[in-house]
Amino acid sequence: MSDVTAAAPPQDLSEVKDWVTLLKPRVISLVVLTGICGLLVAPGHLHPTLAIAAVLCIALGAGASGAINMWYDRDIDAVMRRTQNRPIPAGRIEPGAALSYGVGLAVASVLIMGLATNWVAAGVLALSIAFYVFVYTAWLKRRTSQNIVIGGAAGAFPPVIGWAAVTGDVTLAPMILFAIIFFWTPPHFWALSLFAHADYEKVGVPMLPVTHGARETRKQVLVYTLLLLPLTLLPTLLGFAGWLYAAAAVLLGAEFLRHAIAVWRDEQDEAGRSLTGDRPAKKAFRYSLLYLALLFVALAADKAVLG
Repeated sequence: MSDVTAAAPPQDLSEVKDWVTLLKPRVISLVVLTGICGLLVAPGHLHPTLAIAAVLCIALGAGASGAINMWYDRDIDAVMRRTQNRPIPAGRIEPGAALSYGVGLAVASVLIMGLATNWVAAGVLALSIAFYVFVYTAWLKRRTSQNIVIGGAAGAFPPVIGWAAVTGDVTLAPMILFAIIFFWTPPHFWALSLFAHADYEKVGVPMLPVTHGARETRKQVLVYTLLLLPLTLLPTLLGFAGWLYAAAAVLLGAEFLRHAIAVWRDEQDEAGRSLTGDRPAKKAFRYSLLYLALLFVALAADKAVLG
């Protein structure tokens, strides 16, 4: 009896972990960070309790999107090596329960955001969830190699939501932050797709390396990085960030460009396949996560230090 009782908590914890996994916590962490930075750099003031509520709603909305995405993609997740152990394809959570969980969290996050802050922020949050679920997941992902380019808008909303939670409006400044994440998404995700292309090819998802080849994907990683870097200087040029942020943007951007060039110049065979095990792409993918986090932290630090 005591052995059975002692064994129960780990099983309960494992189930809790599966429900948390449905929310894609690693994705949420970056979403929350950019949302917090949007909130911090916005003009005006939000009571700390309401600010915490706003951040929680951003996290819940992102998690809800992730859960619905996992419900919709359960068929291909069961085939792809890197996703086949997710809770739904592994049979640990029923698809219907996962869908209800995601929809419930989505509705709750929007309602709480509206009641705690304002309905502009709630509307942008609802738009971000709908865009990720209906535009990216259900429409674009399995139909076009531009899925990440257009669908990247879904992940670019958090700083806009944070800004709107404070100000009650959406102006040019938060849209610049939106644009930065929008143009960051293709080189970030295409770096991943270079070393995960076999999985996408297996399930027929038309990621760029599958439809246009690895060589073209490497070129596009570099092109979008070059488009991104000037955008990161606009907060300073437009006057809502100072020299501290600009210095960070230049230094971080130079390193991002170095990684993009390394991806472009990776050793390849005649078909464009990497001869290094896509080592530069893996490094670029890891750095891209750090890059975006540090860029937005620098933006918030600039506001705190320089006002």
